Amino acid sequence: MNNTLYKTLAFGALAGMRSLAAPALLSHFVSKDESKPLQQTPFSFLGNSTVSKVLKGLAVSEMVGDKLPSVPDRIETPSLLVRSTSGATLGAALYHLKGGNELLGAALGAAAAVAATYGSFYLRKYLCENTSLTNVTLGSLEDAVVVGSGLKASQL
Repeated sequence: MNNTLYKTLAFGALAGMRSLAAPALLSHFVSKDESKPLQQTPFSFLGNSTVSKVLKGLAVSEMVGDKLPSVPDRIETPSLLVRSTSGATLGAALYHLKGGNELLGAALGAAAAVAATYGSFYLRKYLCENTSLTNVTLGSLEDAVVVGSGLKASQL
């Protein structure tokens, strides 16, 4: 599997699990890259260090909020739209970096985000109902998977 496809699917899936963590991770690494790979592109905001810091703060807020019982399910329409948009944006940016078809990247990123949104929602629901693990514990484990996988996918 080619590297751009893998990264797009990985970041799309991560956006499905945590809509802001995926762009925060990609922005962190792009903003640290001295070659400024997204400068002069529609995705240049991802390379801005201030945007990177704001995204990190929002991602942490999302991770905290995810564990609150009052937060709507991630499969509800507004959340699903944010997650798929996040995946699409990251997919398009990744394909742009490699000179590929941005529309293909956007479609793949969005599809991975939607699939991961539903998959992670129903997996967590199943584990909450069928194990002794609490929602907070499972959410924290999911956070660790997102951050660890995002760090790995950023390096490939």
